[in-house]
Amino acid sequence: MGQRPLAEGLYRVVDGAPRLLGGRRKSDGKYAFPLPQGGEAALYDPVELASEGTLWSYTVQRFRPKTPYAGPDAAAFQPYAVGYVELPGQIIVESHIATDDFNALKIGLPVRLTLIPFRQDPDGTQVMIYGFEAAA
Repeated sequence: MGQRPLAEGLYRVVDGAPRLLGGRRKSDGKYAFPLPQGGEAALYDPVELASEGTLWSYTVQRFRPKTPYAGPDAAAFQPYAVGYVELPGQIIVESHIATDDFNALKIGLPVRLTLIPFRQDPDGTQVMIYGFEAAA
């Protein structure tokens, strides 16, 4: 059974810790996430992005998104936080924000990368997404 990412190339797990996979443009050092694919890929060097940052902005998604959303059905849907996380010296990434207490979220909150269960495949494989949670 095990686990798999929602989409290939977003992250990898190194020594039990997730790492986002981005790119640094060869011409000027600007970061991109996710790592560009296709013809644009040759313009970037692959890099692991920082696993800690700060919450730059956020909101709470209180209704099930429209198709092609492939998460829980309407009956099982639970509100979740989504936001932008600033990875120092690199880039700002959009992400789920893992929390049970939306009131605890504040701009500037130190956060760290984590993996969040998204759904289960028919064969029992847990499909995971990346997200950030408050740093301890």
